[in-house]
Amino acid sequence: MKAKNKSLLYNIVGIAGCFLLIVIDQLTKILVVENLKDREPFILIKGVFELQYLENRGAAFGILENQKIFFIISGVIILAGIGYVYTRIPDSRKYMPLRIVSILMAAGAVGNMIDRIRNSYVIDFLYFKLIDFPIFNVADCYVTIAAGLLMVLFLFIYKESDLDFISLKKDRNDD
Repeated sequence: MKAKNKSLLYNIVGIAGCFLLIVIDQLTKILVVENLKDREPFILIKGVFELQYLENRGAAFGILENQKIFFIISGVIILAGIGYVYTRIPDSRKYMPLRIVSILMAAGAVGNMIDRIRNSYVIDFLYFKLIDFPIFNVADCYVTIAAGLLMVLFLFIYKESDLDFISLKKDRNDD
């Protein structure tokens, strides 16, 4: 396959994958509003894990509460950075994990940004009661998984020279 066609295919698959993940996130939030809002939590494993409706007006752990504009601007900047990196990732299998991480991060950012624009808060509902972990949602899972994968990739898979494609000064290299 020609390099240009391969790159186009990766971009189309990336956008479609991101869109699918956003739809899944938004569908779970619709189901939560319909089934859990103004109701008692739905216990899946007593004392361990439950579904509990929460309107989060802040960031992680509720920090920076009611800073909608800040979150939207931050989200746009993060998405621009992800888009920049994604379009520069070389078209080889070696970099497929980095593409997946980018898609997960973008889907998580957009999923929560949709909530902030539409509602001025993010709908959270996954609660690990056993450890009293803050309530979170599917978009948060995408970002957390992506961050974990990114750490593994940077620590064990990619060398610094493997990431030269990110530089503003270098042309894209399809190695």
